[in-house]
Amino acid sequence: MVAATRDRRRSVVILGKPTETNCDLAAAFAGLGRRARLADAATPPRLRPGDVAVARLDVLPTLDGIEPGLWRLARLEHQGVQVMNGSLALLGAHDKLSTALLFGRAGVEQPRTANLRDVSLPTFPPPYVVKPRFGSWGRDVYLCRDEDELRARLERLGRRRWFSRHGALVQSLVEPTGRDLRVVAGGRVVGAVERRALPGEWRMNVALGAVRRRVSAPPAASALALRAVAPLGIDLAGVDIASDEAGRSYVLEVNGAVDFNAAYAGDIFKTTAAALLERAAVHRHSQRRMSTAAELASRAFADSALVDNPSMEEDEWR
Repeated sequence: MVAATRDRRRSVVILGKPTETNCDLAAAFAGLGRRARLADAATPPRLRPGDVAVARLDVLPTLDGIEPGLWRLARLEHQGVQVMNGSLALLGAHDKLSTALLFGRAGVEQPRTANLRDVSLPTFPPPYVVKPRFGSWGRDVYLCRDEDELRARLERLGRRRWFSRHGALVQSLVEPTGRDLRVVAGGRVVGAVERRALPGEWRMNVALGAVRRRVSAPPAASALALRAVAPLGIDLAGVDIASDEAGRSYVLEVNGAVDFNAAYAGDIFKTTAAALLERAAVHRHSQRRMSTAAELASRAFADSALVDNPSMEEDEWR
């Protein structure tokens, strides 16, 4: 009873912008008896050992990095704060190059992927999807049906700041079926929606007009989503899963600052808050050492620095 009372006194801080998702998540923690609030990750408040910080940093609107505050998360961890979605986990999710490396090592099903820094071609055949290395909202994501289209697109993207900094990620296309699945995992699967694209639109982003409806994630999709978040070491994320006409499923992306609402599940915020507190307790009682997931993320980040070598034209992961 004393331990439970002590746990209930611990503060929870959502580090991120005052989005509807973040506000509802903070309210859910408060409903569970925690002192909960929102704060800027770049200037986090003073927290005590055992307090919980849920990092909700997104990619920059310029698509060339992550919002400020990423490396302050490591400082909070050093101070004994239980950080959910730590710096390496967010890097592994938001940096699609690191995601591809981590998936490749863990055997998570994903499209074939290459990182291109100039007007060149990957080793796998078209059709291709071209996207920023740090991307979201379906912005600057293009479909290229053949090699000529890819060359022309890369030529135009050469004027983008994000391309000059990081190059572009090029993936093999999972032929669109007009729908995909987004699964929200918060230590466990807490909700899911099926997204349907507008007629004539192949991208499934709600920001581009896709509609969503609540579904119960099939067991295979739930298992795939959990397999996807595990190598990233991330505590709360959205996992986008697409299936081809043969029924094979692939993880397209992991969103480390996923927005969600009641469309995903009843009481999703309460369920998510409870799941995160459970994970925080596990982290708190584990030995203080770098996890396998963090080690992989660190290595992936080191490997990703190779793309800054102008003599290396392409890296590919299966």
